[in-house]
Amino acid sequence: MAKEDKVRTTDFRMMKKEGRKITMLTAYDYNSARIQDEAGVDSILVGDSLGMVMLGYENTLPVTIDEILHHAKAVVRGTKRALVIADMPFMSFQVSPEKTVENAGRFLKEGGATAVKLEGGREVLPQTRALIAAGIPVLGHLGLTPQSIHQMGGFKVQGKVLAQAEKLVEDAKLLEEAGVFGIVLECIPAPLAEKVSQSISMPTIGIGAGKGCDGQVLVAHDLLGLSGDFSPRFVRRYANLGEEMQKAFSSYISDVRSGEFPGEKESFSMDEETLKRIYG
Repeated sequence: MAKEDKVRTTDFRMMKKEGRKITMLTAYDYNSARIQDEAGVDSILVGDSLGMVMLGYENTLPVTIDEILHHAKAVVRGTKRALVIADMPFMSFQVSPEKTVENAGRFLKEGGATAVKLEGGREVLPQTRALIAAGIPVLGHLGLTPQSIHQMGGFKVQGKVLAQAEKLVEDAKLLEEAGVFGIVLECIPAPLAEKVSQSISMPTIGIGAGKGCDGQVLVAHDLLGLSGDFSPRFVRRYANLGEEMQKAFSSYISDVRSGEFPGEKESFSMDEETLKRIYG
């Protein structure tokens, strides 16, 4: 697959087979998607994490279908090569398989996304099968599932005890049998993630799950240093844009207050004759 070729859901399995790591990032706006796409990222997730990093919610639970749709449209407009996946927010798929298909269809039909992601294992198999039967590609999500944080008791590493680990491996196999094209593994021990990756033919995309996964995903705001002091252990910061932005904004404010901005370079002139007439 050449760098300029459009990434398809079918490419994920091929990339795993060939041992090529899959790269995924979150994006929520046109320019971020455009820059990520030009950089060569394989997939862009319009995650419900937008609720926290874009809208200021405490967690992902308040995010609505319309909010995901709004941001997905912008991301799709900025993307030429990367596979765009829309996150299904809380209560958009938990009600029934029929409602799940109806909601997911909007992300493809109105939002322009290629696939959807939904959290959960065996408990969402009916919804997953219904989506795939309707021709909607599905990315699974196991481990720490943020939409279930109240049930899990907060943002905690999952799969550390035997029963949890065994269930997670089995859930991954069940999702594969249902037809997902990949599975996100979030905040689970690295050895468990590697075991899951070896147990299924579909690729795994890790976030806080070690290097044994077939690919990695991070929230772009985290790796760019735009999330303030919030920095989970599994995040590597590749820039500190938050600090740079603050410096730029402070410099602008200072220049305006001192009269340094705008200067002659940022201003427009006019001919002397017109100027004389204006001022009489």
